[in-house]
Amino acid sequence: MPGWAKALIIVCFVIVLLVVGVIAAGVYWWSHNKDALIARGKAQVTEGRNVGLTTDNQSCVDQSILRYKADPGFARTLAANLFLQSCLEASRPTPNFCDEVPKETDFIKSSQWRLAQCKRVDLSADQYCQQLFAPVQRFCQRPFPKPSTPDEYRR
Repeated sequence: MPGWAKALIIVCFVIVLLVVGVIAAGVYWWSHNKDALIARGKAQVTEGRNVGLTTDNQSCVDQSILRYKADPGFARTLAANLFLQSCLEASRPTPNFCDEVPKETDFIKSSQWRLAQCKRVDLSADQYCQQLFAPVQRFCQRPFPKPSTPDEYRR
């Protein structure tokens, strides 16, 4: 067997070992942290819903951005999305809130709108900022449920 073939086999073996090691480390980490992560996620959803019951759509967005600015980063983006989605679902309508919001599937308009929103909230340089506005797009795309009772105040 030529030397280059042996080297190629060794390199492939090392790559396979690295991939298996990364997967094993991920499984170990998840098994030791999943309960805490799920609890934090549920807390964000509950908090968002509670805040939403006392405010309108735009205030949900504003509060979500303030929370993110206090502690930016990837994990905080996920928390902000959970908070915002549940807040929007429970909040009162803001007039014209969804008028300028493009569908997520309209990729060019969606990207332009998200960039404009990041600029509006002074987060243009933040690499995760655009993800903060995905819940707004999902909220605005949903068909609005009819209230089951006259007292139910839903969008």
